[in-house]
Amino acid sequence: MEIFLTFLIVFAVGGGICVLGQLLINFTKMTSARILVIFLLIGVILEAVGIFEPIKNVAKAGITIPITGFGSNLAKGAIKGAKERGLLGAVVGGTEAAGAGLAGAIFIGFIAALVGKPKTKD
Repeated sequence: MEIFLTFLIVFAVGGGICVLGQLLINFTKMTSARILVIFLLIGVILEAVGIFEPIKNVAKAGITIPITGFGSNLAKGAIKGAKERGLLGAVVGGTEAAGAGLAGAIFIGFIAALVGKPKTKD
């Protein structure tokens, strides 16, 4: 029963983030890219102020799988790198922490570009 509750929480949080993104797409003139950047920045801000970890303890993959988790990972690496190596370490640390995610996103984006037919928003 506990696993069912965990799945329900993960689905509700992740689905809520996706619903929010879809509502922004449907009812604003914002592009999908701009909405993704906003969600990424929300993850960075939540990590920077220390709120992301408590949310992650409750929501688990529901908050880490969407782009907000990528933003948190970037911020966590940048903070660690800045503490260890200064300003340049912030750039390097963020890139190191998010390297696998970046490589995966680039690869999947490439495959999607080969298969899909993009269209602009009116």
